[in-house]
Amino acid sequence: MRLILVYDNTFEGFLSCVFHVYEHHLKEVSIQRMDIATNNFFDTSEMIMSEEKKATRVWKGLSRYASSEIKSNLFKAFLSEIPTIEDTLLYYIRLLISSKGKMAKNYSDPKILEVAKVVKMVRREKHRMDAFVRFRLTKDDIYLATIEPDFNVLPLNAKHFKDRYADQKWLIYDLKRNYGIYYDLTSVETVTIELNKNINTTKMAALYFTPEEEQYQSLWQNYFNSTTIASRKNLKLHMRHVPKRYWKYLSEKAPR
Repeated sequence: MRLILVYDNTFEGFLSCVFHVYEHHLKEVSIQRMDIATNNFFDTSEMIMSEEKKATRVWKGLSRYASSEIKSNLFKAFLSEIPTIEDTLLYYIRLLISSKGKMAKNYSDPKILEVAKVVKMVRREKHRMDAFVRFRLTKDDIYLATIEPDFNVLPLNAKHFKDRYADQKWLIYDLKRNYGIYYDLTSVETVTIELNKNINTTKMAALYFTPEEEQYQSLWQNYFNSTTIASRKNLKLHMRHVPKRYWKYLSEKAPR
C-alpha cells in the first residue's frame, strides 16, 4: 500500500512533505500537487499542510549535503511542474542525504540525469522569457507584460527584470497560472489579480493601455515590416531562434 502526500502546489508545501517523510520514516510514499493528485483502490492519501518552520529545516539541512548550485537546481526542477517531479526530487534528496552528498552528480543514475535535463529545460524557458517579454504602458502608469510559459519560471525572472527596469513600475503576469510579480520601484512582490486573458487583443487593449502605447505598437510594427527584406526571409531559421509559441509576446508579431 502506498501513501500519497498531497500538498498545496508551493515549494514550501513540497518541503513540508519531505519533512513529513523523514519524521515518520515513510518508505512507500508519493508526493503530489493537490490539483492533480490521484490514487487508486490500494492507495491512501493524506493532506500535508505547508509549514514554514518545517520547510526551512529541510532546506537548511540540505546545505550539509548539497552545494548552493545543487539546491538551486532542485528548486528549478520543482518549477517545471512535471507531474512526477516531486517523487524524483524526493529520491534525489534521499540519495543526497544517504550518500552525504557524494552522489550529487552521479549522472549514471537515471533520476539524477532526469533532474539535470529538466533543469536545462527550465533554464532555457527562463532565458527565453527574459528575451521575449514585452511591456506595454497601462492607463495606471504601470508597464504590463503577460506570459504563459511552459514552466513556472516567474520566480527566476524577478531579479533580471528588477535590475534591468529599476526606474519604472512593472507587472509581469502569468495568465496560465494566474499570478504575477509586481515591482513598485522598491521591491518585487507576488500578486494575484483579475486579468482578462484577451487583454492583448485589439478590442481589449484600448481598455487597458494608453493611446500613446497603442501608437507606439503601431509604429514599431510599421518599422519592423518596412525593414524586413521579403526575399531574404528564412522562416525555418527564424523559428529555430524564436519559436512560434513565443510570437504572441512580440509586438512585431501581433495581428494588425
